[in-house]
Amino acid sequence: MTATVPQIPGFAERYRVIQSRDRRFDGQFVTAVRSTRIYCRPSCPARTPKEENVTFYATSAAAHEAGYRACKRCLPEAAPGSPLWDVRGDVVARAMRLIADGVVDREGVPGLARRLGYSLRHLTRLLTAELGAGPLALARAHRAHTARALLVGTDLSSADVAFSAGFSSVRQFTDTIGEVFGMPPRDLRARRSRDSGLEASAGEIDLALPVRGPIDTIGLFGWMRAHAIPGVEEGDDRSFARVARLPAGPAWFEVRLADDGRLRLRARLSALADLGTLIARVRRLFDLDADPLAIDEALARHPELAPSVAAIPGVRVPGAIDADEMLLRAMIGQQISVASARTMQGRLTAELGEQIAVGPRPFTLFPSPAVIAERGLEVLRGPAARMRAIVETAAALADGSLELGAGDDGAEQRERLLAMRGIGPWTADYVRMRVLGDPDVLLPGDVAARAGAAALGLPSDPAGFTSWSQRLAPWRSYAMAHYWYAAPVTQAWRAPAESGAAVAAAPTRRRGPRLRADIVLPSSPAPAPAPETESENLA
Repeated sequence: MTATVPQIPGFAERYRVIQSRDRRFDGQFVTAVRSTRIYCRPSCPARTPKEENVTFYATSAAAHEAGYRACKRCLPEAAPGSPLWDVRGDVVARAMRLIADGVVDREGVPGLARRLGYSLRHLTRLLTAELGAGPLALARAHRAHTARALLVGTDLSSADVAFSAGFSSVRQFTDTIGEVFGMPPRDLRARRSRDSGLEASAGEIDLALPVRGPIDTIGLFGWMRAHAIPGVEEGDDRSFARVARLPAGPAWFEVRLADDGRLRLRARLSALADLGTLIARVRRLFDLDADPLAIDEALARHPELAPSVAAIPGVRVPGAIDADEMLLRAMIGQQISVASARTMQGRLTAELGEQIAVGPRPFTLFPSPAVIAERGLEVLRGPAARMRAIVETAAALADGSLELGAGDDGAEQRERLLAMRGIGPWTADYVRMRVLGDPDVLLPGDVAARAGAAALGLPSDPAGFTSWSQRLAPWRSYAMAHYWYAAPVTQAWRAPAESGAAVAAAPTRRRGPRLRADIVLPSSPAPAPAPETESENLA
């Protein structure tokens, strides 16, 4: 996939960015100054260094490897992540997503190489050639990022911070913090602002989430609220909470919009070692590493979309906290309304889910693929062929014959999914959008999106919708969000929780034939081996 965030191909362009202190590029590269042996984010307020003293690195890990330490003034480790890893689908981007998810900490570099389908030596060569650091150094930098956030945002002991961030020992943690930040952990903690850590209950972690603004929190929290599975998730106008499976056990988390306008993450985990993984997955779930200015600028060039972009700046495309769960939820929601999908998913969870007490009150985990494979037919309701397809997919996920994850190659993932019975183009592409964060997915079979396109004055027939939307590449996933928000059936998503619930519950007056934006029936009976036709609802 072609990288489509603002390109900065040469030294001169990068130097102009740091001269202008453009915050838009924070997290996309770092500026290392040879005279001070310090590296900064592009927007650092310090005096711009001389050109002859500057070296640019793609990652902070590369700067670490070259012997530089982080600036104490601009804190480059606190910048949002680079949008490149969401925009790009090559092996380097896939590796970066997996490293952020903690794969190197859990499985080592050989595990990372196995997931990507490369030899360890070739993977190290690829990463070093492009990023200036190998997988171990990149994982080490990611641990340092997590440790810094914990030191300045919580009251955890140094030992707890060390193991939460993925370090194997306190000594390794202390040495790394000293090398990266030029000070011991206690001094880094002493520099935090008085309001950096808000009051949290015992056993909770409360952190600020860096965001590259603007961000459409109304749409994000509305989307989450509209799709929340009873017992698993809950949300309102300013927060969203749920439980999820992590490598070391279940966890509860809440993302909320604080009074100061920042997004904060509150979490309770079975094991502190999962914290880095949780942060990475929450950032993907809320699409926090996107570059909204670049996306909005590209979409607003088209007069037909410009009013929508102006009305909803910083639109985001929600991701997935669990890839297997996302696929099964999408399949359960095929050809039924969002409300009906929630009801069925809630029934499935109540019957087969595991109730846990890791959060402030009991929640229920969405059933594992193994449980759905074994008992799903006892609970699921609907066309028999579609129910069998869901159970077969759950069985494939459970036995490992079908694997999904943030490190997948997009084309290969789509091919694997389409080979499964009951999974058609809509589901495969929707999963690619949500699990991989692919920014350029269009769903021409989605009636809600086409209804939104019609409301915006755009072609709404599948062929015309597809043809017109081609001009929006490579940001068609974000155009989909604008289409969805413009559709009459989704207006409640952007309304306050109370009025939104009233809109959703209000009876619809009959006005003769009309386009159903939330439910689609196949035009002809589907053969048993392929129960899905088109899936236009947002499961």
